[in-house]
Amino acid sequence: MKILHGNAIVGQSGGPTAAINATLAGVIRGALDEIAAGGAIARLYGMRNGVDGLLREEIVELDALFAEDPAALDRLALTPAAALGSCRRKLPAADTENEAEVMDKLFAILEKYDVRYFFYIGGNDSMDTVAKISAYAEKKNYPIRVVGVPKTIDNDLIGTDHTPGFGSAAKYIAVTVQEILRDTAVYTVPAVTIVEIMGRDAGWLTASSALGRLVTGFEPDLIYLPERAFSYEEFYADLKEALSRHPNVVVAVSEGIHLADGTFVGEGTQSGAVDAFGHRYLAGTGKALELAIKAEFGCKVRSIELNLPQRCAGHLVSATDIEESLEVGRSAVAAAVSGVSREMMTIQRVSTEPYAFTIGHEDIFEIANQTKYVPDEFINERGNHVTDRCLIYLLPLIKGELYPAYADGLPCHWILK
Repeated sequence: MKILHGNAIVGQSGGPTAAINATLAGVIRGALDEIAAGGAIARLYGMRNGVDGLLREEIVELDALFAEDPAALDRLALTPAAALGSCRRKLPAADTENEAEVMDKLFAILEKYDVRYFFYIGGNDSMDTVAKISAYAEKKNYPIRVVGVPKTIDNDLIGTDHTPGFGSAAKYIAVTVQEILRDTAVYTVPAVTIVEIMGRDAGWLTASSALGRLVTGFEPDLIYLPERAFSYEEFYADLKEALSRHPNVVVAVSEGIHLADGTFVGEGTQSGAVDAFGHRYLAGTGKALELAIKAEFGCKVRSIELNLPQRCAGHLVSATDIEESLEVGRSAVAAAVSGVSREMMTIQRVSTEPYAFTIGHEDIFEIANQTKYVPDEFINERGNHVTDRCLIYLLPLIKGELYPAYADGLPCHWILK
């Protein structure tokens, strides 16, 4: 393997998580170790706001920043959201009209800073960016190693057992739903509480709302995932049966649940706008169901949209998730220096009880633009709940607690100025 000398750059993209900065901290630690050893990497840069910022040449000298304050890496690892900033920029497809214009500009900036190692932390759409940069580098014969570093609370990347960021979001959801169950149980008046949880295409996060079944014995009465077509008639029948058992019914739903014809349940509450990758902005599913239940049953109904706290609750992270995120970041640097390119780092489960994992990597072109759905065996036959097998898979990912340092009652975050 030929040693490739030069500088490295790292960026963050897509939706933030409570663990994406832990992955960034892992990349920084790996690069600083390589720099200190006089290895292949000489400098480490960060791009503000992903490839958007890179194209504007908005670049941060991360090596110098953290060499002055090594303890800041610990704060960074427990800071939620994307410290470098994020974007949802879709790079042009191969052989399209503006491909050369955009990509030549991007590669001119990489060459200016002698960047030979490119790390991009993100989810499904970000892996599309990694694939396109990898392909264009090969097309232009530009010597660079491009590595995708996964993160997404949606847990919908294929090729990896699960994704950094998912465990902490799942923990927040599982804990919050347990607290909602305590609150709603205090009254005897018939009532339905709808908890709307993120997840456009895959229902992993909503499935995690049931984890209390294995720990406390309490869980939502009903759970609906995007993997199954939603039927109002079956939903009303499910609610009627649940209300016959006890007066306070809690229902967890993915924001992306849809009817058999593909219409999103929450579509009528939104503008129809889409992001750069063509995804509709979704929210309002809980409100749509709230109005439907009021009309059908006439009982007390409330809807709760967990919204951004699912991905930014840094006070309630999974220790397992943070540990894995740091290791994925460090391993990405080691892999790239050893010759790995055009690949995404992965987490491979070695065992569930006791839980153990290893870090690997897979071909980015086999991963980008594909979705990992909740499998059939994880969903009950009726399509209104999840199985024990699903929960056994999920439980190790939320275990352990880590807390940021606090000052005067508030957490201490690392913020790029």
